[in-house]
Amino acid sequence: MRVLILALSVLGILVSTDAAKAGPTTTVRDLSESVDPATIGDAATQETEDQIGLDKRSRSDLQRGLTRLGFDTRVNGRFDESTRAVIARWQAARGYPKTGFLNTLQHTALQTEIVAAAHASVGSSDKPDFDHPARHRGGNGGHHHDGGGPGGLIGGVMGGLFGRR
Repeated sequence: MRVLILALSVLGILVSTDAAKAGPTTTVRDLSESVDPATIGDAATQETEDQIGLDKRSRSDLQRGLTRLGFDTRVNGRFDESTRAVIARWQAARGYPKTGFLNTLQHTALQTEIVAAAHASVGSSDKPDFDHPARHRGGNGGHHHDGGGPGGLIGGVMGGLFGRR
């Protein structure tokens, strides 16, 4: 009985939401608006980057993040000439002076952008279980619903709740 009440509650929530409009936004954001104009003029140097204290792992994470943002670079944990060129391209795209080095403000802005992009990509790649036909685990020949209609929706939700698909 509890399962039926839970299923009907979930179904009610799903029906009351506008599922067609759910998901990540497609609105284009102007990322330069979030940058404080007073600090943009502070050019980054090797010294300002050294003050951040980036180790090899942090540098690799930033390289992976830059690549995810569309600024492709090789991930090797070293900020070589090609990585410096990519950082300069990122700086130019965001309105910073193009030095190829980071300062604390730019490092924080870059990390924030990387995290935001990661969250956006996770949200856009998640697909509900009821979009796919149910898969039966084990070989006992049990029946499963094909995933269509309200029965598939409820079955997918219940299967997700109880670890069955």
